[in-house]
Amino acid sequence: MNYNQKISLEKYMKSFSKLLLVALLGLSYSSCKKSFLLDGSVTDGAITGEQVWANDAYARGVLNNAYFNIPEGFSIDGNGGMLASGSDEAVNSGVNATISIFNNGTWGPVRTVDDEYSNLYEGLRKVNLFLTNLADAQIIPTDGLTVAEDKSRLEGQAYFLRALFHFELVKRYGAVTLATRVFSKDENLNLPKNTYKECLDQIVADCDKAIASNIPVFTRETTANKFAWRTGDYGRATKTAAMGLKSRMLLYAASPQFATQSGVTWQQAANAAKDIIDLNVHSLRSNYTNVFNFGADSYNVEVLFATRAQNRNDIEQQQAPISFDGATGRTNPTQELVDAFETTNGKLITDPSNTSYSETNPYANRDPRLALTVNYNGRVFKGKAVQTYVGGADGLNRNINATKTGYYMRKFLSEAATWNQQSNTLARRPWVVQRYAEILLNYAEALNEAQGITAVTEVLRVVNLIRARSGVAMPALQTSNPSGNGYVALTKEAIRERIHNERRVELCFEGHRFYDVRRWKEGEIYFNKPVTGMRITIDGSGATTYTRFEVENRVFQAKNYLYPFSQNTINRQPALIQNTGY
Repeated sequence: MNYNQKISLEKYMKSFSKLLLVALLGLSYSSCKKSFLLDGSVTDGAITGEQVWANDAYARGVLNNAYFNIPEGFSIDGNGGMLASGSDEAVNSGVNATISIFNNGTWGPVRTVDDEYSNLYEGLRKVNLFLTNLADAQIIPTDGLTVAEDKSRLEGQAYFLRALFHFELVKRYGAVTLATRVFSKDENLNLPKNTYKECLDQIVADCDKAIASNIPVFTRETTANKFAWRTGDYGRATKTAAMGLKSRMLLYAASPQFATQSGVTWQQAANAAKDIIDLNVHSLRSNYTNVFNFGADSYNVEVLFATRAQNRNDIEQQQAPISFDGATGRTNPTQELVDAFETTNGKLITDPSNTSYSETNPYANRDPRLALTVNYNGRVFKGKAVQTYVGGADGLNRNINATKTGYYMRKFLSEAATWNQQSNTLARRPWVVQRYAEILLNYAEALNEAQGITAVTEVLRVVNLIRARSGVAMPALQTSNPSGNGYVALTKEAIRERIHNERRVELCFEGHRFYDVRRWKEGEIYFNKPVTGMRITIDGSGATTYTRFEVENRVFQAKNYLYPFSQNTINRQPALIQNTGY
């Protein structure tokens, strides 16, 4: 059954009227359009669980449906709110935007945001149902596979998804209750958390099982390889996706936020990333923009894992500047993010020796990734210059949705998409969960922390692969010739700062900064202070003035390193115990 078909099994299972307990502690069943759960003992008699597992399409559908529980980051509040606006990357333009709860000191058990708890346990229940019944399921093999090979491919996907769902919980809440089996409605479900290390070990073990299975190494392997995914199955798990998830989990576990609980070393994290690099399967896409705007190049060589692609224009409608056909411009980059982009000589704009940066022409001579990720004043988008100056078509206070910072997000937007027209054009995009640039940065960071200046040559070699991408071509970072471009002092700390900045620039808006600052234990440094923007004014003579201004104050407390469990969750499961401070 093709994955990209809408697989809710409604057309197969319309007679199903009863569903088993959705997830741990009676988590509410969300929608039959998105998900279904089955159990042989709980039906209306029209179709039994045994019949489900005796039918190839039904059985595969259980696994297929679990993919719909993977969170995506384009709109976590249903209105264009992105995790970037919960960090110092951006401000949300919406009035009383839900995403602002992250920043204004009101975040707590009764005011939650990005609460994926129920959704993720629902996904866990699906994969556990599938794993429990796979051995006896009547699978009709496809693509020239044997039954054993096809079942291994299915099993590998399930283990990857179980690891991913647990990781998505752990990165939000820290230690959680592991769900590695199908819970019965008749048992005591008031279960405590597992330890962080137990969660870590389970995620790594499931990644290893996925890697050892017969899932393809990479989505677009040659068709001569019988394990390659067909085009209609793009968005399924692969070996490198499981390896990438393991790399991210170990990087988080080795970081200051979790190292004491995990016992994971930086070298272990470095090794996990290096394993992917050594496969020589993935590489950096030459065109940075096309990493995300797939078109005909779906699931390109840089992507380790991405969600199912959809034809859509909601991303543009929610994120483009306001003068573009009534877009709402929700994600407004901060001046702090814009300042992180170097000048083309490889120097930070805060470097006193940097003569390439001008306060009166601040967007000239900048890292090309700035123009590829931010719509700033004068930047041409869809054939028209963006006008963020005061009084401009996209400027501050122009309307209720206008930018709050003087900037709009450019990354992810397709210039081919149209909206609010009589006939609209859609562009095919998934949410990219993992890509090769992250793996390179994971490796560089972990290796620098593990070995310091003894590994500086290798560390900078890897970072410079990203900087040298075609269309970016930033000068290589180097540790010699102090007067040269891209010079980095020969200390572990100085190299750490440049790696952190490279992550900030390369991975902006992809959801990393929100968690990177937390795992580095630097929330009080970056998230507990105002964020700023750029006010641009043009006088009667045409002279342009750039003035930085405070947009909003931000609050970050020690408790905010982890998400709170919602009060409803704690009421159902008091043994879980609320995270400290909430």
